[in-house]
Amino acid sequence: MKLILEVITPIKVILKEEVDEITIPTVNGEISILPGHIDLFTKITRGEMIIRRNNKIEPFAIMGGFLEVTKNHVNILADYAAHVNDIEIARVEQAKERAEKAMKEKDKELGYEQLQDDIRRAALQLKIAKKHKSHSRTS
Repeated sequence: MKLILEVITPIKVILKEEVDEITIPTVNGEISILPGHIDLFTKITRGEMIIRRNNKIEPFAIMGGFLEVTKNHVNILADYAAHVNDIEIARVEQAKERAEKAMKEKDKELGYEQLQDDIRRAALQLKIAKKHKSHSRTS
């Protein structure tokens, strides 16, 4: 038996596939969902989501949103989600530097909260990308 997983962000559908297991950060801690899981609705926090399928893992960076589990269907409405392979380390480092510089210069056009969010997203992307991309090179 498999789980039907759908991951949706405000921009696009990130994923819609059958998977074996999902591990995701929630406001109550990290949880794993397997086929037959009880119905659940909870809030997602910033962190790493791991999808397991056919004895392989697929890491994602995820920030905020909601998770719903109903009869082996898992719907994730995320504020942001990206597969580790879609994270370009150099580009993310540049974006983080730009946001940090704008905060120091007190750029009023971008807004403090938006800049903080940009920095948090970049830091999360870098953490997950560096963890998995360096690990895959040494394996």
